Amino acid sequence: MLSWHQLLGESELEIRLLRKGHETRVAAELHCADCGRVPLTGEQVFEFDDGTVCTLCRGNHDDALLAISPVHHVEHGISVRRMTLPRAA
Repeated sequence: MLSWHQLLGESELEIRLLRKGHETRVAAELHCADCGRVPLTGEQVFEFDDGTVCTLCRGNHDDALLAISPVHHVEHGISVRRMTLPRAA
């Protein structure tokens, strides 16, 4: 049976894996519905009927505001947390 290395070559396989990872990450990122930029971690985003917009584009919308939420770091919820150990008696 042929391996990926024999079928594609090492450099082509690396490029395909990097591209796949990049496309997956870009699809999961939050984008402003108006300008298309990715808001920074800690910045607030505003949810309207026609999409989520950044702080810079908020002034362009007069319709009802649905929600305001902060942008979390990419590792939010999956990072390592420090645990407290029980004290010895």
